[in-house]
Amino acid sequence: MILFLLPAGDYDPTEAALPWAALRAAGFEVRFATPGGKVALADPRLTDLGFSWLSPWLMTRRDELATYRRLTEDPWFLAPSSYADVDPADITGLFVPGGHAAGMRTLLEDATAQGLFARAFTQGLPVGAVCHGVLLAARAKDPATGRSVLHGRRTTALTTLLELTGWNLTRFWLGRYYRTYRTTVQQEVTAALADPSHFLAGPPLPVRDTAARPGRGFAVKDGNYVSARWPGDCHRLAAEYLDLVRAHEGGAVPRSG
Repeated sequence: MILFLLPAGDYDPTEAALPWAALRAAGFEVRFATPGGKVALADPRLTDLGFSWLSPWLMTRRDELATYRRLTEDPWFLAPSSYADVDPADITGLFVPGGHAAGMRTLLEDATAQGLFARAFTQGLPVGAVCHGVLLAARAKDPATGRSVLHGRRTTALTTLLELTGWNLTRFWLGRYYRTYRTTVQQEVTAALADPSHFLAGPPLPVRDTAARPGRGFAVKDGNYVSARWPGDCHRLAAEYLDLVRAHEGGAVPRSG
């Protein structure tokens, strides 16, 4: 099974829904795990509450929101396991969406979730992460080295530019909503790498991809691992992660790209 690790709530709906939809359309089994084994819903500000006049730019887009609504009707989504009840031997792939609201901490700071990620990563299973989800990868330790599993790998994640732009646009009425931690995602992830140049920020002015034009998105593939920066990369990310899963199922060795 492909396991999606979700927090107790507050994840980004696009970042969860598009990879899920690509996997399900290809016939792969997708299951879910949350901290306490309870259904986890996405950040309500992204799905329903909005951002006043900024909503057209910051809320989840209509098509992606419709995909998320389908996700919430999936029987496996409605019956998640707890992190502690997951049998690692059952996992054939693992994916971690991101999000910036406070509920994400229930995933990112959970030692069991970090351990599940580290095991899947070091066993060569197809693993993917986007946005704040890459923090879980940065915090997951390889038991053989004691370092982050990302040490020696190339990755991307939510960039400091994207994170601070969202914060500056909303901080006067939403406070630290866009700042999950005082350290930016890019700063923490880069500190876990063997070389700062292994963090790839992508184009400085990101353009949202679409189902018809996934090439607009930016993703970094390194071996069995693929990462992306934000919801605007997730059509490409979904396709890249599906390729990793198919390669693993077919016995092919993933290549960097």
